[in-house]
Amino acid sequence: MMHEQRSETHLSPSSDTEDSADMSRLLAPRLAYFAGVARTEHVTRAAHEMGVPQSTLSRAMVRLEQDLGVDLFARRGRTVSLTPAGRTFLGSVERALAEIERAADEVRADADPATGKVAFGFLHTMGSETVPGLIRAFRADHPRVRFSLVQTYGEAMLERLRSGELDLCLTSPVPDAPDLVARRLDEQKLRLVVPADHRLAARKRIRLAEAADETFVTLEPGYGLRRITDAVCQEAGFRPKVAFEGEEAETLRGLVAAGLGVALLPPPAFARPGVVELTVTAPRAVREIGVAWLDGHPDTPPVAAFKKFLLSRRGHLLPE
Repeated sequence: MMHEQRSETHLSPSSDTEDSADMSRLLAPRLAYFAGVARTEHVTRAAHEMGVPQSTLSRAMVRLEQDLGVDLFARRGRTVSLTPAGRTFLGSVERALAEIERAADEVRADADPATGKVAFGFLHTMGSETVPGLIRAFRADHPRVRFSLVQTYGEAMLERLRSGELDLCLTSPVPDAPDLVARRLDEQKLRLVVPADHRLAARKRIRLAEAADETFVTLEPGYGLRRITDAVCQEAGFRPKVAFEGEEAETLRGLVAAGLGVALLPPPAFARPGVVELTVTAPRAVREIGVAWLDGHPDTPPVAAFKKFLLSRRGHLLPE
């Protein structure tokens, strides 16, 4: 006599993570079929509602039970009823399918041309005027597009770009990496910021070499502006003596006003009392600002529209 045996692919209590992943791949395609049969308690009716051949559905349910090693249905012809194990399984399956549907709705909504989402990163120094102005101008033609904004330093933004957390980022220096696409949009002159009572405060212009003996306050290593500061000072013939390393340009301005040192910074959004900002005549002290995205990464319609908008601002990205 021949006895039908269950498949040996089902899990034991001691199964490891790799086996669990294998089981997930086996079960996933059949879960919606299972839920449909469980709901109707009739294979033919479920097949008709789901638009699949009845034979396909029947085979899928048999294979599902074989893979699990558990009877999910008690069968009476084309009519079926759930076993206790089937009822337990159904609760989890319905929650899983609802979560998948929620996720599908979310990604469809994010890709909607009119109401979708753009994940956009930008530098701290772009946050007070530049980015609000850009978003305001873009939303004049795309009023319902949503933004997920991340304000951080350059290297952290590029990491988030590579991980898929960001669609686009506005950064400086403009990155040069094989996995990224970057476009230069504008450049911004840097100024030497000194305390209002400093020996150089009466000046309007300065050669950076004249500040070689000064103590500097700078951003931390890893920030793009710090790399530019170090490079410009080196071109001027000195290595800056650093008294403080911070994370935000306006904090550095406050420390300059307090007399802690001088700083090489982009122009402020608003004039700050207690400091004087000098034009650097030599060497050329500027930072390039560009937009970057992951090479080969497909754009949703709202991301494509915002990318096109940013590229159209080349040469006039920054507030006047």
